Amino acid sequence: MFSIRRDKRRFSPFAISAVIGMVGMASNARTADYATAEPVPEPSFDNARFEAKQPKRKWSLIVGAGAAYEPEYEGSGDFKVSPVPFVVFTYGDWLEIDPRGISATIFQENNLSFSANIGWESGRDQDDHERLRGLGDIDFAVTVGAKASYEWGPVEFYATVDQTIDGSESLLGTFGLEYSAPVTEKLILGASAEAIVANDKHMQAYFGVNSSQSAASGLPEYKAKAGLKRVNVSASATYLLTENWLVRSEVGVGFLTGDAADSPIVEEKTQPSASIFVGYNF
Repeated sequence: MFSIRRDKRRFSPFAISAVIGMVGMASNARTADYATAEPVPEPSFDNARFEAKQPKRKWSLIVGAGAAYEPEYEGSGDFKVSPVPFVVFTYGDWLEIDPRGISATIFQENNLSFSANIGWESGRDQDDHERLRGLGDIDFAVTVGAKASYEWGPVEFYATVDQTIDGSESLLGTFGLEYSAPVTEKLILGASAEAIVANDKHMQAYFGVNSSQSAASGLPEYKAKAGLKRVNVSASATYLLTENWLVRSEVGVGFLTGDAADSPIVEEKTQPSASIFVGYNF
């Protein structure tokens, strides 16, 4: 998956960030003093009062599309290429809407911030792969969560918690850090690492096999318990083609761990992925 982050390193497991500055020039005039007299100066004409002023825009909109190369399901040894459209809208420093959902910052003091999130869990279809047949579908569901983050220079440390409503009823916790900084006026490089822990319901839904599923699929019964399920690392590059157009690429790899890695559903514990996107910043 990808993350899209704002200017503060926003671009969120693939992310987009663009900084467009405008520089204005101003001139001033001075009057000369007379040596023999000191006349009372006439008030200068205030041109600024009559000039059209454009208020600073508080919102940003990026629209684009791309493609992702990733496993057919979490744990699969087979890969697929999928088209991925995206829209990223931000308003001020507190609201962001992107392919992951909606995030609203509710507290920000110095480098520390807290936000509330509404997102989604795509679920899983047993027809997505031959190995999943007989396991049943995991329904699409809404998620609610919160995030705490601390910025230290170009590095952000963060922790998130997300609860799925219905569907798999998953409870996920993510702990990670992300680095992002401009290398030139047009090139931004980034890197991230994170660990994901999951509750029993998530682990059993995605990696467990109960007795009925075992009979239908031919896989052995397996009880997956809560714990650390995955570690992800990634690197990204964003290039500003023009004032409005940008291109972003990301490569990453995930490592399934614990009961997730030992599941009979899993074909490969190492899960690489790559993506590329082109966007237009309005």
